[in-house]
Amino acid sequence: MRFIDYVKIKVIAGHGGNGIVAFRREKFVPKGGPAGGNGGNGGDIILTVDAQLHTLQDIRYHRIYKADRGRHGEGSLRHGKSGQHVVIKVPPGTVVKDIDADEILADLQKDGESIIAARGGNGGRGNAEFVSPTHQAPREHEDGSPGEERHLELELKVLADVGLVGFPNAGKSTLLSRISRAKPKIADYPFTTLTPNLGIVKSGDYTSFVMADIPGLIEGAHEGKGLGTQFLRHVERCSVLLFLVDANDENPSESYRLLYEEIQKYSPQLLHRKRLLAITKMDSYVGVPSMHTFEPIDIFPISSVSGEGLETLVKELTKAISD
Repeated sequence: MRFIDYVKIKVIAGHGGNGIVAFRREKFVPKGGPAGGNGGNGGDIILTVDAQLHTLQDIRYHRIYKADRGRHGEGSLRHGKSGQHVVIKVPPGTVVKDIDADEILADLQKDGESIIAARGGNGGRGNAEFVSPTHQAPREHEDGSPGEERHLELELKVLADVGLVGFPNAGKSTLLSRISRAKPKIADYPFTTLTPNLGIVKSGDYTSFVMADIPGLIEGAHEGKGLGTQFLRHVERCSVLLFLVDANDENPSESYRLLYEEIQKYSPQLLHRKRLLAITKMDSYVGVPSMHTFEPIDIFPISSVSGEGLETLVKELTKAISD
């Protein structure tokens, strides 16, 4: 299944049914007595979280959602049936935005959490509702009100404790596959990872955390180059950022600076998250790379092939998440 993390849809709630004017035939009752029923309410459009979903794929091919209108009222005080609601299931981490109002309506994260994205119109009142001591045979009625109509933007941002930040081929997928049961695609070419991969990392007997291997950055990612903004929207969810730099880079310190700047240009607030730096592929490097970072940051030389430094790194990540 293809990973889809951004879609636009139109939602149209049902109109309310009309109330009607009707009279029943009864002796000694003026004009037979008012008996017009109320119209039913229109159906709502509801977004609800389903933890079994991990993509917006299904929604991509169904761009317009329309709920049923309420039925009109009938005689003999029969009220119209309300329209059926339409429920759209979305994965955890879905942000719902009203495009026309430029307003975020909800940030849906927990299984079962829901929002009424478009509310159905109210049913109109029949003439029986207008009876008063001085108005025994009303002919007034109300039409149902229209349902809400909205253009929505759905954006999925993965939920993870630790997000891996690095250039293509920095070793993110290999690290995730080594310390979790995730099976990301691994190959020796850029952009092996095209979609986020999540893995559960165990730390001790009773502790674990979720790590996200997200498509690699390139310079200019904040402007949308490469897989830039696709990557960066998912980083926003992570409480800890683990930067990965290849020990074999010509200038590992410069690589880290470029990664830092891409994050900063996209969202300076992200740099307030806890950050660690891992120097990867130490199994293929002789000695220790010279790192002169422009800021204090804990550095962990690791090898996902030999296992060097992985236990220490996992412990430090666990600590950073809990602090």
